[in-house]
Amino acid sequence: MSMRTANGPVVRRRSLASRLGLGVTAALFGAMAIGPARAQAISADAAQGRQIATQGTPGVPACAGCHGAQGEGNAAFPRLGGTGVNYLRRQLDAFADGSRKNAVMQPFAQQLSSQERAVVALYYSQIDGLAPPPKKAAASPDDKGAWLAERGRWANGVPACGQCHGPGGVGVVPDFPPLAGLPAAYISAQLQAWKSGTRPPGPLGLMAGVATTLSDTEIDTVANYYASLATGPQTTAQEGKP
Repeated sequence: MSMRTANGPVVRRRSLASRLGLGVTAALFGAMAIGPARAQAISADAAQGRQIATQGTPGVPACAGCHGAQGEGNAAFPRLGGTGVNYLRRQLDAFADGSRKNAVMQPFAQQLSSQERAVVALYYSQIDGLAPPPKKAAASPDDKGAWLAERGRWANGVPACGQCHGPGGVGVVPDFPPLAGLPAAYISAQLQAWKSGTRPPGPLGLMAGVATTLSDTEIDTVANYYASLATGPQTTAQEGKP
């Protein structure tokens, strides 16, 4: 798509697929190696985050009370463990500044300082991530949820969800959260929030761009597909895990 500026030159807008490529590249650069001193500081920050997450802090109950002892989530609350630090930090900041609405999370996030939100995000990001779920048969066009999740709809510029969220929806750190096993109602609600503009669009506006192209039925089928993917934690601990 292109548009003409006031001075005449034609400027082409980046397609959703192009922005997708930029988003993945940014995520890869975010995973660069760090030196020993920085690693020690990160370990201390993660320990502080663990204390807040498991024991709470004045005015804020322990995150584990809703999200599980290892941030594994449940039928009502999403998984946090193994989710990328950038994503978690953005969500906590959005709850704190009111740009993302949630009656439960907003008061808690607003009670935490910027530093406390950062260390909680770091702690949960260092918990073991998800192992890929058992391999299923290739998606069929008749299974709308699986087809959109694994193949996308490129005719309308809609990439496969797995392009960012990884095979089987296990997530790609540090920016793209896991989807496998999340409650279908939660996934649907977030897609609807992006579609209606009531949730911040995220890096490069990718999720808002995707959600606005999906019908309500398609949103529900994708949500049900990812909710049906049972998966477990990785068997190998991540380096630097507290």
